[in-house]
Amino acid sequence: MVAFRQKTLLPLDDVLGCLGDTIPNLSPSALHRCLQRHCISRLPVEETKNKRKRFKTYEIGYVHIDSCELRHADGKPIMFLAIDRVSKFTYVEFHDKAGKMASSAFLRNVVEAFPYKIHIVLTDDGMAFADLPTYRDSQGHGSAGGHIFGRVCIENGIEHRLTKPYHPWTNGQAERINRTIKDATVKIYHYDDLESLKVHVVVFVTAYNFAKHLKVLRWRTPYQVICEAWTKDPSIFKINPRHLIPGPYRSNPNDCLSTCEEGVVHI
Repeated sequence: MVAFRQKTLLPLDDVLGCLGDTIPNLSPSALHRCLQRHCISRLPVEETKNKRKRFKTYEIGYVHIDSCELRHADGKPIMFLAIDRVSKFTYVEFHDKAGKMASSAFLRNVVEAFPYKIHIVLTDDGMAFADLPTYRDSQGHGSAGGHIFGRVCIENGIEHRLTKPYHPWTNGQAERINRTIKDATVKIYHYDDLESLKVHVVVFVTAYNFAKHLKVLRWRTPYQVICEAWTKDPSIFKINPRHLIPGPYRSNPNDCLSTCEEGVVHI
């Protein structure tokens, strides 16, 4: 515990979360006494000065959408990704092109895949998601009916928001999960074909949704957060989220994929 604290300089709650599985009987008070005994119960002043600003608190259903390119010797498939700002629930699809038809088809599938109603979608201002600035509305949130992505938002009662020009970090959650998926797949593994790459990405995202304990969620999984939201307010849900968990009949990774004629692969 002492070496872990000295090496990582993490706060007390984070140390407890990281070491909870290794030391099951570890309590916050016991950890504090141990660190206090070794004079490291408080972090250095310079480590506590810089605190990042947190996102504004939103209800579940605020979704970030982005696309990226995965490089492979057999081609460069386009991966569309949607992640909820609150629950961190993630959904991915593969398309051949990153155009407006692909983005609108992806949004329709996102609406079907998420077990609760989506009320806000945040994207960048690329041509796949919005018209040119001269054709946007006065608020700059995307065209009301000109772009097909905006029309899909209107059909489903979704408010479409755009990031500020030259401010890609505004959509940082989608950018971060894109990098996380790349770091876990194409950057460390070699794939014989594109299908193997797609299967691995979908399996990773499934594990992320149902088994990954995230610090930002207080060491809960996205699935656990969704179930807690269902318990508090089931009115915003379309189906019982407990029906989403993979069962014994979906243990084969290939069963997690369904391929359409347009080249779409999704969970």
